[in-house]
Amino acid sequence: MRKIVLFSLSVLLFASCNKKQLAQLNKEKAELQALLDKNKADCDALTSKLNNDISDLKNQIKLKDGDVTNERAKLKALEDELAYLKRTNTNLLDRLSDLSIVSKDGAESIKKSLDALNRQSSYIQDLNSNLRRKDSLNLALVMSLKRSLDNVNDEDVNIEVKKGVVYISLSDKMLFKYGSYEITPQAETVLSKIAKVVNDRKDFDILVEGHTDSVPYNSASVLEDNWDLSAKRATSVVRTLQKKYSVAPERMTAGGRGEYVPKVANDSSKNRSVNRRTEIVILPKLDQFFQMFEGGK
Repeated sequence: MRKIVLFSLSVLLFASCNKKQLAQLNKEKAELQALLDKNKADCDALTSKLNNDISDLKNQIKLKDGDVTNERAKLKALEDELAYLKRTNTNLLDRLSDLSIVSKDGAESIKKSLDALNRQSSYIQDLNSNLRRKDSLNLALVMSLKRSLDNVNDEDVNIEVKKGVVYISLSDKMLFKYGSYEITPQAETVLSKIAKVVNDRKDFDILVEGHTDSVPYNSASVLEDNWDLSAKRATSVVRTLQKKYSVAPERMTAGGRGEYVPKVANDSSKNRSVNRRTEIVILPKLDQFFQMFEGGK
């Protein structure tokens, strides 16, 4: 009888231990599933953002391809016209020389004209090559900036190529408190990433433009109006880039545009928020840009 009791107790003890182990295993399984679900959600969000960035870049590449196609068509037309003129002038010169009708000075003048046409053709080809190189540099710069600012809210930062240069538009709410021109700590993080990119590319200058909405500026400070506020915000960004992140001051220009270059109509609170912005324009150095034209003179 005693053996039966001991056996029963052993069975009960074993069952109790198994239940505890099973409960522990179920708990660990639930924790692992929760972690797996969280990782999957993070992965899906990152994948979605990367797909959006890739789609934006593909659209910009398509636009650039269209511009390059148009420029190539124009260049081809010019080259065909130049080739026709050279053939015509060469034939005319040969005929005049054969008939001894043209004087030596006249023949020399025609020859100089042909040389000028050849130089012009070479200049057009070089210019087209430089323009394509500039577009490639802009695209590489945009991709670098997007990677650097990947974790910043898309509503606060917009990067695009307009008029052949790169624009970084920073929202007013991220950079400054309302009506203020003091940089916020959140904005300093963004500016540090932009500074790192531009410091790696010494061949570009930086233009910082402040923009406001159309609401008149009212404050007890020394600022008189939106002109003053937009200019002061631009210089605040420039000083931060220079003093905290070592961007060379001779590369930068600060300017205030006030309310006079809105992106959208100032007819709603949402639109006014869009117009309150600071734009950092990254553009090639002017002396290097004009050197492209000097070769054709």
